[in-house]
Amino acid sequence: MSYRNLRIWKLARELTVDIHRLTIEQLPKFELYEEGSQIRRSIKSVKANIVEGYGRRRYKLEFIRFLAFAESSCDETTDHLETLFETGSLKDKFIYNHLHDKLRLLGKQIHQFLNSVERSHQSIREKNETYE
Repeated sequence: MSYRNLRIWKLARELTVDIHRLTIEQLPKFELYEEGSQIRRSIKSVKANIVEGYGRRRYKLEFIRFLAFAESSCDETTDHLETLFETGSLKDKFIYNHLHDKLRLLGKQIHQFLNSVERSHQSIREKNETYE
């Protein structure tokens, strides 16, 4: 199995492309290097942390740590999107709502996946303690 099979990675990838295009095509030029740059970096961080965490999945605490980074970067991306809309740099309410809904879904899915990894880590630890 590969990280590419993860639903959270697929959605993060879609959002990375959507947000990149948004910042290049929809925002005023002065935002290209300001908030536009910030939101591009934060959504790319979500995807990258999922990949890096998956690469460290043998070490459950590392996996959990990187999934927590992905979740917080998703929150950061949502905040940047809201700032762009609230300041009027992003004027298209349909695009804003669409991306906001996708980010909310991604955050929820990352949170559920993180909880699942934590539960599996707990059960392994409890099983090992039984044998000691």
